[in-house]
Amino acid sequence: MQLSREEEGTGAPLMLLHGLTATRRYVLQGSRLLSRDGYRLISYDARGHGESPPAPDPTAYEYSDLVADLRGVLDELDLQRPVLAGSSMGAATALAVALEEPERVSALVQITPAYDGAPRTDPADLEEWEALAGAMAEADLDAFVELSGVNRLPDKYRDVARRAVRQRLERHEHPQAVADALRVVPRSAAFDGLDGLDHLDIPVLVVGSRDETDPGHPLSVAEEYERRLPRAKLVVEAEGESPLAWRGAQLSRVIANFLAAYS
Repeated sequence: MQLSREEEGTGAPLMLLHGLTATRRYVLQGSRLLSRDGYRLISYDARGHGESPPAPDPTAYEYSDLVADLRGVLDELDLQRPVLAGSSMGAATALAVALEEPERVSALVQITPAYDGAPRTDPADLEEWEALAGAMAEADLDAFVELSGVNRLPDKYRDVARRAVRQRLERHEHPQAVADALRVVPRSAAFDGLDGLDHLDIPVLVVGSRDETDPGHPLSVAEEYERRLPRAKLVVEAEGESPLAWRGAQLSRVIANFLAAYS
């Protein structure tokens, strides 16, 4: 599958992988700090997202499909041990590749990881994903925003979050494909359990967020990643601040500083 992608900068390769319903812009939120800092940034829209074409089958949005796409991009560009920086769905995809082929990856950046080692099975949880998929299929952005939960955030974050959700949804050329992904990805297994993290001997930066502002990406998952990964460092925004994952320039600087320590 030919995925829509872009590159910026020269130097050590750093691959960016976005989250479910996002696009390639929404990993570093448009920040160019890392490309100016000597990294070759490579990003792509996951299948069915942004400008990339839909999957050949509406069920082909399993993590195994996303992992195959990532491997395909790595092979096509002949990238040697890049850094993989992924957000949410992208974090799980990147970690799956690193667990299977650690020799292919020099370091990981796990931004607001949410995958706890198993597919989602709770009926009420899956019903919420189905409702989001329905709103996406109808391109009903107002309904999607309401169902996403941003209107339940504290007042000081609500307008920013609502605007961000609408902006990223408007970037999709194939809303039905995103709806299909919303139905499949949460039910899919990126990897089986968390025990494999105990033996992944590469540097990993884990960027968590506090539950008050980002309940969809529990801080407990980020903390468990830090506990298990032998060479992990966890960073979280201070109490009362907006999530670090929302602030591209600050996030980029944290990533740069972390990677500099291992260069």
